[in-house]
Amino acid sequence: MGTKVSEAEFALLEERARAAGLTLSEWVREALLAGPVELETGEVVLAEVLALRSLFLNLSFRAGKEPMTEAEMRGLIERADGVKMQRARERLEAVRAADRAAAEPVSEAQAEEV
Repeated sequence: MGTKVSEAEFALLEERARAAGLTLSEWVREALLAGPVELETGEVVLAEVLALRSLFLNLSFRAGKEPMTEAEMRGLIERADGVKMQRARERLEAVRAADRAAAEPVSEAQAEEV
């Protein structure tokens, strides 16, 4: 398996491998077999986007009404932060489930229904 990375990315990968006491090849192999690292990063990014979406929608709803107090704003932020990872995981799992369903072979009975 091969991939292309920039010089800066290569240096970062080498640094991570060295910190783990492994060769670059060993570290990459372990990282690939350990699971989708990008998904963890994707979860965090999606969680932040969902939290921002929640805040934006709440603030938009309040537009034109009396100003929001600091306590109300803090409450909105705490609520958005409190559920963001759960919501991100739920959405990603729904996408994975849809992908698995789409990848399942179609039986003859199902093919006839279509």
